[in-house]
Amino acid sequence: MTDSDNEPSPVVGIDLGTTYSCLACWNESLGRAEVIPTPSGRTMPSWVGFTDRGKVVGMPAKQQVSANPKNTVFDVKRIIGRSFHDEVVSEESKQFPYRVVEGSAGEPRITVQWRGKEKHLAPEEVSAMILSELRIAAEAHLGVDVKDAVITVPAHFNNLQRQATKDAGRIAGLNVRRIINEPTAAALSYGLHENSTNDSMSKSNVVIFDLGGGTFDVSVLVMNEGVFEVKATGGDTHLGGEDFDNTIFDWLIKEMSSEVSTKVMSNARSQARLRRGIENAKKALSSSSTHLLEVDALVEGFDFSVELSREKFNELNSTLFQRCIETVKSVLVDAEASLDEVSDIVLVGGSTRIPYLQEALFELFDKRIELCKTVHPDEAVAIGAAVQGHILASGGRGGGQDLQTISTDLLLLDVTPLSLGIELEGRLMSTLIKRNTAIPCRKTRTYSTVSDWQTRIGVVIYEGERPSIDANNKLGSFVISGVERARAGEPKVDVTFALDANGILNVSAVDQVTGAEAKATIKAEKGRLSDAEIERMVEEAEQYRREDAELAVKLDYKTSLEEAIFAAQSIEQNKTIADESAEKELADLFDWLELDSDTATMEEMKVRGRQIEDRWGLLIK
Repeated sequence: MTDSDNEPSPVVGIDLGTTYSCLACWNESLGRAEVIPTPSGRTMPSWVGFTDRGKVVGMPAKQQVSANPKNTVFDVKRIIGRSFHDEVVSEESKQFPYRVVEGSAGEPRITVQWRGKEKHLAPEEVSAMILSELRIAAEAHLGVDVKDAVITVPAHFNNLQRQATKDAGRIAGLNVRRIINEPTAAALSYGLHENSTNDSMSKSNVVIFDLGGGTFDVSVLVMNEGVFEVKATGGDTHLGGEDFDNTIFDWLIKEMSSEVSTKVMSNARSQARLRRGIENAKKALSSSSTHLLEVDALVEGFDFSVELSREKFNELNSTLFQRCIETVKSVLVDAEASLDEVSDIVLVGGSTRIPYLQEALFELFDKRIELCKTVHPDEAVAIGAAVQGHILASGGRGGGQDLQTISTDLLLLDVTPLSLGIELEGRLMSTLIKRNTAIPCRKTRTYSTVSDWQTRIGVVIYEGERPSIDANNKLGSFVISGVERARAGEPKVDVTFALDANGILNVSAVDQVTGAEAKATIKAEKGRLSDAEIERMVEEAEQYRREDAELAVKLDYKTSLEEAIFAAQSIEQNKTIADESAEKELADLFDWLELDSDTATMEEMKVRGRQIEDRWGLLIK
């Protein structure tokens, strides 16, 4: 595929989510951004499944998790850009059915069996597999090579997490033109909608409430005639819909008999099937007051069934819901905006469908503001990223009727979520850039030596809000040599922090007298992928692309067959008179599925499927 000589190369917008990802691109003929469907639908599960034959991504990976839990990876966004010893990584590792181990440089590595070998994958590599699947979908839809992308991240992502996301894009064969904050992207999508329906947009404060599967962000923006300026942002990179699921899971385990709960907790397949039922129940409770959560043959000889009410769901998650509301209040304080100065509340992310949260927000603002649902909560972020991509592709000219009033500064009026500074004597942090400072920005402060005749100064960079560096996150360090040889306190060294539009930091130090200079782009000092590793991952992905596509079709059918066997077993268990031949037939089918299906052809799989359909009348898709 090649791009037309007359058309700029498209820059796709990608919402790389914790649980689901979404892809969009500007459609010139329509004059707006549109979502690009994937084989998994308009949103794609951020899941990757590994087998001896290859890998599958998206819905095929999610569907086969119960049969392959230890080699199916999800929620990788929760650990990307973190160290193995990070508290979040430690806690998440207890929940994952797959294994997370420490890499050689102190980074987390995900252990799976893939193509007959044990592999230790970096979170960036797994994220790249998701991004690569989205890139393939974009190329199929647009009919051209797709190389450039704008990728979104939670507003509260730190420098290392943003850099790791850029690396993931590079592994996927993408040139990441810009990293932008998810609430900012959503606001742009919302702003375009409003701009297309209003002749003149007056100045107003807008709250973006972005609650997805694994992360939570709140941003307050000032909107003035099509230009948005982020005033403050806050949130939690470890709070989302999956945490609500976890509270229900823990409650159900306690409600079961000790015998059943022990069996479930020792069986990754049973856990995966129970979690899938919980997710479906949560979605159902957004539109009904109760839901019957059923899992046939959860463990041997036990069909699980419980009626879950919306009231009980709210009760179990009340503490997490309150954290969401308190964050809104806190960000409004940072933005110096009162509740009655807010004109709009925009809901983004699938978890904002939860009725309790909608009601709590409505109550918080004294029932005077209707919650904005004109933007699709699952697609708004990707659409906003695509708009930014279009601006970049057209050289900042905008183009398209809806962009006439939008300046190229629109997405640049964002803020940094965390304060940035350097270490001083006594392990104190000297802040150069305060949190919620508009980016891009540049700040310079002058420092000196602490010892007589000192000619070298180590510059150690941190992010965080605590006065002591011990409670903050180290980003990196470098040394400036050639400092003026003088008594302590006499040399003058200017340290400059430059934060770009991606939220990635560049630091430089210059001696005012000698002119000695040192600089660094601050990236993770440990755990970063080398250029050689990235190239290997790119080549490996291309090498197995066709085989992986064929495997996805087969695993999709295998999952349907497995569920049909469970359903047939449930039918047999509920009969008053046992049918031993039927039970044996199902046991044999299940053994075949477990032991021989990986090497079977698609036709051999369908022969077993017809067995189930003919005897038990169950349709296998």
